[in-house]
Amino acid sequence: AWEAKKPLVIEDIEVAPPQAWQVRIKITATGVCHTDSFSLSGSDPEGLFPVVLGHEGAGIVESVGEGVTNFKAGDHVIALYIPQCNECKFCKSGKTNLCQKIRLTQGAGVMPNGSSRLSCKGQQLFHFMGTSTFAEYAVVADISVTKINDSAPLEKVCLLGCGISTGYGAALNTFRWSLAALAPSGVWVQSDWQWVWAARRLAPPRSTASTSIPPNSSWPGSSASPT
Repeated sequence: AWEAKKPLVIEDIEVAPPQAWQVRIKITATGVCHTDSFSLSGSDPEGLFPVVLGHEGAGIVESVGEGVTNFKAGDHVIALYIPQCNECKFCKSGKTNLCQKIRLTQGAGVMPNGSSRLSCKGQQLFHFMGTSTFAEYAVVADISVTKINDSAPLEKVCLLGCGISTGYGAALNTFRWSLAALAPSGVWVQSDWQWVWAARRLAPPRSTASTSIPPNSSWPGSSASPT
């Protein structure tokens, strides 16, 4: 995306080799999230241009930088826009992994060391949410990667990067105590709700409450009533 409110374009870009504590991934599958569209609209206060968008990607490690010991070429992985350093107070809290270790540089569209590994026609490009998965290759911080089983279908597990984990986490952390199914009006448009409901089955609530679903509304991915 060269600028806000303009269509995405396909360009040949350079994805430089990973530096220390970085991993370069060959992206084989990526999802499209509303956050990508939101940033492209120009409404995102952290939106930077030109940028390679995308943050729900999975692929195969192509190379690693100095100091990286948890990953090697050939590993199947998911890129994570929320890393996990296991050192900051959020990672250690046991409640969330809203890791803050690289938050400032990630919000500035650069790698933790302040550099960009992306360029096009001699111009530096910004990274998006630390991942930039709308490209054939992505360079991410080593704490922004998780290894997965080689047999897992990359075109499906890529959604774990955002959509599934958002809903899944909400279910495990909230529905463990109580469940409320709310449908005030309209049609469900966020796929995250599918994963909220799916994960709810893994975390039975202590109490349950529900409201009526408007006759013309539908539960995502199903014609059945959620109640």
